[in-house]
Order: sequence, then C-alpha cells, then structure tokens
Amino acid sequence: MKSFHLARAAAAALIGVVVTGLPAHAEIKNYEFQLVQPTVKAGADRIVTVRLVDKTTGKAVPDAVIFSTRLDMAPDGMQEMATKVTPMPGTEPGTYRFKATFGMAGRWQLSLGAKVQGETGSVENKLVVTAEK
Repeated sequence: MKSFHLARAAAAALIGVVVTGLPAHAEIKNYEFQLVQPTVKAGADRIVTVRLVDKTTGKAVPDAVIFSTRLDMAPDGMQEMATKVTPMPGTEPGTYRFKATFGMAGRWQLSLGAKVQGETGSVENKLVVTAEK
C-alpha cells in the first residue's frame, strides 16, 4: 500500500514540474504596437515603422502575423480619405514596416490587426501618424 501512495505522490510531483515548467504566455491585452517615428513627410512612398511590444516585459515581439492594415485620416474627420498600405520587411526583430502615400499633411490613423505566435486572440491598435509638409 505504501508503494501505491509513493507512486501517486511521485506522479503528482512530476505533473507539477511539467505544468510549472511550461513557458507562461501573456494575455493578448499585454501586447501593443508603438510608432517608432510619430511623424513623416507628406508624399508618396513614405515608410512607417512600428514595434510590437509585450507591455509586461518591454521587449519587442518578433514573428507576429499582420492580417489587417488601414491608413486613413479619421483623426481629422476624413475617414473616407484612405490610402493603400504595403507591408515591407522589418529591419530588426519585432519591428514592422509599411509603405504608404500620405496625400496631404495632417493626422493619419494606422489601424493594425495581428496574431502573436502562441497567443489566443488578436492585437488591434490604432496609431496616429502626423504627416508634415
């Protein structure tokens, strides 16, 4: 009988080690996109760079899958004034670059949706980029 209890205790300990040894995942709300530069020059083929950050650690998050992008002038009340956004290769892990035409000076809203590897749900942020003359 003692060996049965000893075996059960060992199995429970092993399960505890396995469960606590698994990497912890942050909640999806702990991730956010941040602008690297909040301003660009108005005109064609401008590059906007964002960083995806885990707010609990402050570290950049590489390999996210960006599934939604939109750039429009919603902050200035002109959401119908939208422009095409083209993804570009990042220059360092955790950064994501986009090429777009900023047809006029003003505030532009970059809306992003992304999936983070190993997390449930989506990161969705709206960032304001100012285009200057």
